[in-house]
Amino acid sequence: MTKFPKPARYTQEEWEARVSLAASYRLVAKLGLDDMIYNHISLRIPGEEDAFLLNPYGWLFNEITASSLVKINTKGEIIEDTPNTVNQAAFVIHAAVHGANENSHCVLHTHSDASTAVSGQEAGLLPLSQFAMRFYNRQGIHDYEGVALDAEEQARIIADLGDNPVMLMRNHGIITVGRTVGEAFMLLYYFERAAKIQLAMQAACAGGAKLVIPPHEVCEKAARQFWELKGDILIPGEREWPALLRDLDRSDDGYRA
Repeated sequence: MTKFPKPARYTQEEWEARVSLAASYRLVAKLGLDDMIYNHISLRIPGEEDAFLLNPYGWLFNEITASSLVKINTKGEIIEDTPNTVNQAAFVIHAAVHGANENSHCVLHTHSDASTAVSGQEAGLLPLSQFAMRFYNRQGIHDYEGVALDAEEQARIIADLGDNPVMLMRNHGIITVGRTVGEAFMLLYYFERAAKIQLAMQAACAGGAKLVIPPHEVCEKAARQFWELKGDILIPGEREWPALLRDLDRSDDGYRA
């Protein structure tokens, strides 16, 4: 018998989606990129055009399980029998992105420190490391409007994100968008690494160091190598995600419940 059998109320497709999404919460927490009970990651449910999963409001990321996730539609309605609720700002942000882009299967939003610090810089993430090259000219920026509680902000979120895989929410945090949970997670990981390196380089400038930024042509070449999957490069998460799940299962497999 499986340690964590699929509850009868879920289809196999929905249960697999729930398990994958729950894993992403545990991994974000494991890397210290969560914000207690706040922030959110959502995932469309295969075969249900208007339904996606969100974390129950009030739960820590390292408490999230597959069965605790809440099914919601793009109108903000909870569409399953559950005692849990969802964060209103989560609905505003995630419903906007899911409703606008059919490829945005997973939408991840955090207040991770380095990405938030970079969000307050005029140019956002600079091409200062190979981690950053993936996002060269491929980051949206959305100006701060206060806590995202107003439905009117959704149109501006959609416009500012555009076709970009990531968007900095100025003075607030970051959104990453993935075709899979693994892709959205790895984009956060790579962006946060790039942001940390940028802050370290900028701090060194106080001691007299000077930044070296490669020319536009080189930055664009590197970005295209990532997004056009040159050489043996794969979609973010395609290699990393199975390894991350193996590691998580060794230490914290309770997300599968």
